[in-house]
Amino acid sequence: MNDRFVHLHVHTEYSLLDGAIRIKDLVSRTKEWGMDAVAITDHGVMFGAIEFYYECEKEGIKPIIGCEVYVDPKGHTRREGQGGNYHLLLLAQDNDGYKNLVKLVSVANIEGFYYRPRVDYDLLARYSKGLIASSACLAGEIPSLILENRYDEAKEKALIYRDIFGEDNFYLEIMSNGMREQATVNKSLIELSRETNIPLLATNDAHYLESSDAEWHEILLCVQTNSTVNSKNRFQFGSKEFYLRSPQEMWQIFGSELPDALKNSIDIAERCNVKIEFGHYMLPEYKVPEGETLESYLALKAREGLNRRFNGRSVPLEYEKRMGYELNVITQMGFAGYFLIVQDFINAAKSKGIPVGPGRGSAAGSLVAYALRITEIDPIKYNLLFERFLNPERISMPDIDTDISDKRRDEVIDYVVEKYGRDKVAQIITFDRMKSRAAVRDVGRALDMPYPEVDKVAKLIPFNVSSIEEALELSHELRAIYDGDSEVKRLLNFASHIEGIARHCSQHAAGVVISPEPLVNIVPLKAINGSQIVTQYSMDPLEKLGLVKMDFLGLRTLSMMEETLSNISRNGKKTPDITRLPMDDKLTFEMLKKGDTMGVFQLESSGMRQLLKKLSPDSFQDIIAVLALYRPGPLGSGMVDQYIERKRGRSPVTYPHPALEDVLKETYGIILYQEQVMQIAAELAGYSLGQADILRRAMGKKKVEEMEEQRKVFLKGCLANSVSAEKANEIFDLIEYFAGYGFNKSHSAAYAMISYQTAYLKAHYPVEFLAAFLSSHIGAKKEILARYVRNVRAAGIKVLPPDVNESEAGFTAVGSVIRFGLTAVAKAGSGAVEAILKAREEGGPFKSLWDFVSRIDLRAVNRSVIESLIGVGAFDGLHNNRRQILESLPILLEMRARQEEDKYQQRLFSLEADGFFSEEPALVEVEDFEFRQKLELEKAAVGLYISGHPFEAYETRVRKYAFCTPSELVYWCSKKSPLIGGIVTEVTERYTKKGDLMGIVEIEDLEAKLEIVCFPRIWSKVKAFCQMGNVILVTGRLEERGGLTMIAEDIVSLEVAESENHQIFRLRIPFHLCNETVLRDLLRTCKSYPGKDQVLVEVYNDKFSAFILLNGTLVNTSDDLIEKIEDRIGSFLKSRFRLEPHF
Repeated sequence: MNDRFVHLHVHTEYSLLDGAIRIKDLVSRTKEWGMDAVAITDHGVMFGAIEFYYECEKEGIKPIIGCEVYVDPKGHTRREGQGGNYHLLLLAQDNDGYKNLVKLVSVANIEGFYYRPRVDYDLLARYSKGLIASSACLAGEIPSLILENRYDEAKEKALIYRDIFGEDNFYLEIMSNGMREQATVNKSLIELSRETNIPLLATNDAHYLESSDAEWHEILLCVQTNSTVNSKNRFQFGSKEFYLRSPQEMWQIFGSELPDALKNSIDIAERCNVKIEFGHYMLPEYKVPEGETLESYLALKAREGLNRRFNGRSVPLEYEKRMGYELNVITQMGFAGYFLIVQDFINAAKSKGIPVGPGRGSAAGSLVAYALRITEIDPIKYNLLFERFLNPERISMPDIDTDISDKRRDEVIDYVVEKYGRDKVAQIITFDRMKSRAAVRDVGRALDMPYPEVDKVAKLIPFNVSSIEEALELSHELRAIYDGDSEVKRLLNFASHIEGIARHCSQHAAGVVISPEPLVNIVPLKAINGSQIVTQYSMDPLEKLGLVKMDFLGLRTLSMMEETLSNISRNGKKTPDITRLPMDDKLTFEMLKKGDTMGVFQLESSGMRQLLKKLSPDSFQDIIAVLALYRPGPLGSGMVDQYIERKRGRSPVTYPHPALEDVLKETYGIILYQEQVMQIAAELAGYSLGQADILRRAMGKKKVEEMEEQRKVFLKGCLANSVSAEKANEIFDLIEYFAGYGFNKSHSAAYAMISYQTAYLKAHYPVEFLAAFLSSHIGAKKEILARYVRNVRAAGIKVLPPDVNESEAGFTAVGSVIRFGLTAVAKAGSGAVEAILKAREEGGPFKSLWDFVSRIDLRAVNRSVIESLIGVGAFDGLHNNRRQILESLPILLEMRARQEEDKYQQRLFSLEADGFFSEEPALVEVEDFEFRQKLELEKAAVGLYISGHPFEAYETRVRKYAFCTPSELVYWCSKKSPLIGGIVTEVTERYTKKGDLMGIVEIEDLEAKLEIVCFPRIWSKVKAFCQMGNVILVTGRLEERGGLTMIAEDIVSLEVAESENHQIFRLRIPFHLCNETVLRDLLRTCKSYPGKDQVLVEVYNDKFSAFILLNGTLVNTSDDLIEKIEDRIGSFLKSRFRLEPHF
């Protein structure tokens, strides 16, 4: 074809918020145009290189890997000013060039980052082998000099670049983008080419795919620069022609005058032949003792470990056989080194006392992992399958993720770095992508639209939708304003283009990669936050390259368990070995049956508590099942109720086929686990477990052709085992259905172990456990911590204020009570807390405030810290009058200062101390604060009331009339304005522009605050009783003003509400039970009990609630009505009162 051309200057979405071409779209368009090759040249990074290479190879397109780097001629480490930051296009000609490009980009992003990742001439010369370069866009050094009328210098620089890269490896880049400056530069570049014989190269510096994309690309640039379309001097490209032009367009522009510039793109493409291999594993070196191989040493350690598991008893034959089988598979697949690496860092962590989880994911199905102490779940005892983890018939790298105490995760990473070398270990990058709601808000900001309007549109997008297009299909209200409002239509159209695009990069929360050689030889690196080195390739590309990726997941529960054990020891009790707990502990299961699970791993949510009450677990297997059952699929399918009915003996247990009793007995004939799908295929159809795993995966993908092929194999196997075709098809349909809901039993069993361990600790050591639980929430929102404190108190455990003699840094178990932690006190940072604990340890308990002031390091514990400690009651054990010691504090601090000065004078003149201020100073005489004042001091110090809450006495009364609480307003879904109640904590009056008086009232309940705006008409009526300390009920509309605000429509006092209002009949329905039939039945039942009470329905799951007032439905609240609804809907329903203790 005469108009052949290759795009060699292309920016994808990985030129973050600057490029807008998605890689799949780029490759697809290239193929559509019949082009043989295409390049990727993102700004200063190689984020998308492997994804790009893989997609090109898949579609038969030659991938050309490049980068548009930034060059600072004065040195890449220079920090004076912003430097030149000139653009330069680099393309990898071969594998040497690719490796050099990786090194250049790595150095630029680690050593050379200053506003931009920079290189310099020396670096370019050092790593020039295998690279082809061109002068880039108008921001290149040569075009910049031309535009400054410095042609001779431009020519000099062109010759320098040619010398760096070689005579045939440097090009002058011309393009046509509609900009006057570009035409000027092109003219000079053509002249320069003639003078120097440096060839020309035609490109189009593509930043977006279609010419029509230019408009929304402008919005993307606004998002990048935090500007709006109305901002003066905002960053713009100055043209709408930076799109991926077709070869025909490029020839129409340059073909008649500069055909060689186009042909050079073909020549370069033909010269570029980088080859990247996938599927070859690069395991780091694990050193074994002399005379051992990786395989022999793994076998030795695994067998030794298995013997230790049986503690000197003979290992059963079943275990020996399973061990031999697993070792054989691991050896055949070449993964012995992987297991040795993982067991090494896990056992190193355990030897240092770092809490490590009992396992995660399918690795719990491996006996070798259990023997090596990688996991703590016996896979044979709990019927877990090795093939679910490592399938000899589907070769892929094992994936063992590790849960580690979130407080000590870094110690494990440090160990890995030290063992394998800092240059061979890095954390992994991840890319945050624009989600639908965020895209709408970003675009709205860029368009300079009023925030409330944008926020309203964003909130109409349902959670968990995959796109704005899907949201428009699901939300009728969103579709209505889209069709009826041109501004909203424009907003959503732009946002739909931008959603899903990579917004920025960050460090993956868990991923670490370990390499057999310096990582910079294999992948580009980047420094994040100045010092943390991460790979520029994300998780999936690294796996494609065959690098070993480990997930070190920080799990707060493990830290909490560690602190619980420490609390138990400090409280003078014997510390249990949580790896050897009795698995049938009666007290633990009694607690679980009550749903008393606050703090218990994975069993905390309100829905889970209800499920536990219904299911009544009495074995560890039940906990495994609960974790698998409590998911949307089983909950929505009726599987949960079926399971419960069978377990409780209210429904008969049946099996799809008699031969499946052993497989399904544990789950009462219900297919609950993925492993059961595999076992059914093996038992009935003669599949190997490896083949059965492939069947399981096929069912998960739901590909019709693949499923039909598997059905034939299954049917054939069943017929060979004397199972009829009709029965075989019936069972295949059954397992296909349940495969959609089936859960990984290995993962469920591993996490059930943590659930059981935490439940056991709570059941036997509630004070120590709940102290650790509260400590784990220091730093969370004060409302959340306050709620948990209230719930602990509701369980009958006292939570006392901080105490300078009893409190530790976190919440402390002291006998049968819990003391607030010192770090919960405002202004008491870690330095202050350490100083207090140190002084107490060295000098014993403090005897008085003066003793405290005399002994403490006042550089760490200043006056404001001491005032906070007094206000919260930390000295109540020494002084019973907070006001007295607060007002005496300045005197004591002054005396301490004089004492220090006196000591200095004594040292200066070598005099002996004479006991200056040996007597304790007298405190001022003053009456103590009133109770309400003490509460306010406590709240100022720790963000919540400790001695009590002024609203506690009113909560039950208010709850009878309020639709919801202030914290629940975000879930209000009814068109009718919500009615909420609270105690008035602050009142501010303002004048409107017209000179009328209005009020701003802050109310608070036990969980949250809310600002109430009272315009003059309302304020004149309610001002008299909207006073501090009064309890009011407010009806109003909601507005977003940087936080939720209510515009008052009506306000009454609690006393008036009790005399005039009717009560609320409140119902809670789990989301999975909420369908049209249930709601219609509910409505019919309510209407059969007519009365005067309004009906409020709360639909909920673990992530959200929705409050709906049933308009026109008034009932007579009675026990009969409640009983009838529970009979119809089930005991998941909680009526009248929503709150129970969160346990």
